[in-house]
Amino acid sequence: MTEQPRLRYRLITGPDDATFCERISALLDEGYRLHGSPAVTFDGNSVIAAQAVVLGEH
Repeated sequence: MTEQPRLRYRLITGPDDATFCERISALLDEGYRLHGSPAVTFDGNSVIAAQAVVLGEH
C-alpha cells in the first residue's frame, strides 16, 4: 500500500463518542492542530460531531 501525503486541512466527522475523540487525539499527536470550534448536529439517532484540523505553522 502506498502512503498518501498528509493533507494540510481535514474535516473530521462522526458520531460524538470516544472513537471520534480518539481520532482527533491521534491527529493532534501527528502534528495537526484544531482549527475553529467543533460543530454538532443530531441526525435523529445520534449526535454527529465535526472538527476541522490543520497541519503546519500557527
